[in-house]
Amino acid sequence: MSTTVQPVPTVPDLDASAVPPAGVDPHPGETASVRTARARSAEVEALIACDPRRFRVLTGDRPTGALHLGHLVGTLENRVRLQDAGVDVVVVVADYQVIADRDDAGDLPAVVREVVLDQLAAGLDPARSTIFAHSAVPALHQLLLPFLALVTVSELERNPTVKAEAVDAARRQGRGMSGLLLTYPVHQAADILAVHGNLVPVGTDQLPHLETTRTVARRFNQRFTAAQPYFAEPDALLTDTPTVLGDDGEKMSKSRGNVLELRASEDETAAYFRRARTDGDRHITFDPETRPEVANLLRIGAHFAGTTPQALAQSVGPAGAGRLKELVTDAVVEGLRPLRARRRDLAAEGPAVVADALARGAARVDAIAEATLQDVRELMRTVY
Repeated sequence: MSTTVQPVPTVPDLDASAVPPAGVDPHPGETASVRTARARSAEVEALIACDPRRFRVLTGDRPTGALHLGHLVGTLENRVRLQDAGVDVVVVVADYQVIADRDDAGDLPAVVREVVLDQLAAGLDPARSTIFAHSAVPALHQLLLPFLALVTVSELERNPTVKAEAVDAARRQGRGMSGLLLTYPVHQAADILAVHGNLVPVGTDQLPHLETTRTVARRFNQRFTAAQPYFAEPDALLTDTPTVLGDDGEKMSKSRGNVLELRASEDETAAYFRRARTDGDRHITFDPETRPEVANLLRIGAHFAGTTPQALAQSVGPAGAGRLKELVTDAVVEGLRPLRARRRDLAAEGPAVVADALARGAARVDAIAEATLQDVRELMRTVY
């Protein structure tokens, strides 16, 4: 084999006894497959604590705008945690995927710079983690072709995440689903398998995407490697971080225009939370089922204040939503102060900070992905 960077070792199989029976599942209503993924994720967390170097994470963002509070709580903090634990973290800025569901990508290079600044300010270190732009590694996209041959159109069309994204694209732009959007899960498989990633942080809604990657790896091994599997089937790393809602009470999303960007000023932060939706009950309680908007503010405030939503609710009590918003604003402003200061300092250093980080990351990923591509071609007997 030509691989100059050895594939990351396969993680041991899940102990079936670790899967909780439905009757004691702490996440009622979840399917058996999600419960299994959650149990596997807990095992992986224990393995990370013992031997982080056995893992390579592939994760990333579509650069459709600067990163926001939902990104920080949902993904960025976890990436930094894994990096600091000693896991090999690879982050793709998926610039090619921006055109999957929109006709105008805008000033994409400028947005990529903003996203990378947010990543660095949050604590990702180019000396310990790898950050690269999708378009900078041609081998990733060459791998897409043989991988597309391993899945069927009907399998892609059944992917619930793709369906949801198609509906969102139609709502925003009145257009049908592009071929790029339909095949997005296979692009993701190419990204992950090209670097031999064996761990992918996802929410439960992204498990179908990851299952496509596992399917591609499994079918490739079955068809082209007779003795020993070449690709590991990557595991999901699930977290219990709830969805962060925007100021309109819907999921925080750049496409909805309801986000608080990490780079926002303190005044913008205060204005954002002043207009955040709550409800008509003055007495503040933590009740996610019946009071989702209030619960969202309590979670955000508690996250940055280092307390629990229940304790924060009790401290506000009859003082009402106005007082809650003040406390949340103060907690977020103080919590983001170091990140925002680092971001200003990095931006002041000029464009070389981002350019150097991306160049360093692209060089590493390009070497790994080219070696993987060569191996794939040899295994498929397509080398001339």
